Amino acid sequence: MQKPQTQAKLPFQPLLLIAPFFFWGTAMVAMKGVIPHTTPFFMAGVRLVPAGVLVLLAGLLSGRPQPKGWQAWLWISIFGFVDATLFQGFLAQGLVRTSAGLGSVMIDSQPLAVAILSLWLFQETIGFWGWLGLAIGLIGISLIGLPDDWILGLFNSELLTTSADFTQLFNSGEWLMLLAALSMAVGTVLVRWVCRYADPVMGTGWHMIIGGLPLFGLSALLETQQWQNIDLSGWVAMGYSTIFGSAISYGLFFYFASSGSLTSLSSLTFLTPVFALFFGNLFLQEVLSSLQSMGVGLTLVSIYLVNQRDTLAEKLKIKRSKDLAPSQPETNVLQPAEGNSVELPIEIKEIETS
Repeated sequence: MQKPQTQAKLPFQPLLLIAPFFFWGTAMVAMKGVIPHTTPFFMAGVRLVPAGVLVLLAGLLSGRPQPKGWQAWLWISIFGFVDATLFQGFLAQGLVRTSAGLGSVMIDSQPLAVAILSLWLFQETIGFWGWLGLAIGLIGISLIGLPDDWILGLFNSELLTTSADFTQLFNSGEWLMLLAALSMAVGTVLVRWVCRYADPVMGTGWHMIIGGLPLFGLSALLETQQWQNIDLSGWVAMGYSTIFGSAISYGLFFYFASSGSLTSLSSLTFLTPVFALFFGNLFLQEVLSSLQSMGVGLTLVSIYLVNQRDTLAEKLKIKRSKDLAPSQPETNVLQPAEGNSVELPIEIKEIETS
């Protein structure tokens, strides 16, 4: 059995804790910048397979065991198809039709789907704050994904229901990003079965390779001019997405997760779309509509509520306990400002009676 790792204090640890989410958010911007010069499936494969090789090399150098047995490889293959092939495929295709910042918000709505799947599969309750977050997230995603005309039409009693409107809706990048988020959520649930039969880091590396190879196959069958139009800056962007946005991000994530910082990582999930929105506006001049901006804000609030539901519930419980605590009975002992009791000497004389 592998010995549990002890948590070592790393230099600049707070920055390293935020780094995976910074890399994931900025990788969306880098991928969006290079997508006009390449093809979606090819870019998704490039992001997965080389990163998987790097993760495996890091796992081998750290002495992690290789997967053994057909059950391990079966679950890794299923994990790779859902979390790598489907997730990265939908993500790359969605980037063609939406902005990097908006796409990142849609992707990072996956904790909402994870909460529902966990409730259904593992009977994990999410409590009041969790349900409130899910409701707010549903409203936020609707504001982001639905056309503005549809939403404004609700207030004017004018619904657009033509076939062309529905075709535009389901061909939009936002819905592809939602499918990517759902794939990632299912993959997150599948990790529980993968970890029963394989080391999580080695399983992650192999699932990236196994899931990335079909994307190269789809690219060879359906796409042309995959790399001919990529210039030096494009290769740098793809390299950044592969090395920092995949390999290093996964490495840092699993390091902190294995050393007891999983709660901190979960609470930082909402930072990913914040970074993507900021750098998307800075480098790509991406601008959201007023309704989409409102939806982004609601989605970030919902993700925070779902991730921090236990902490918020505990704080509310403590506050209620203090409010319902019985008040202390009044005493005749004087309490000075310092909080120490004061004894007053009283002389009692006996009165003689005749």
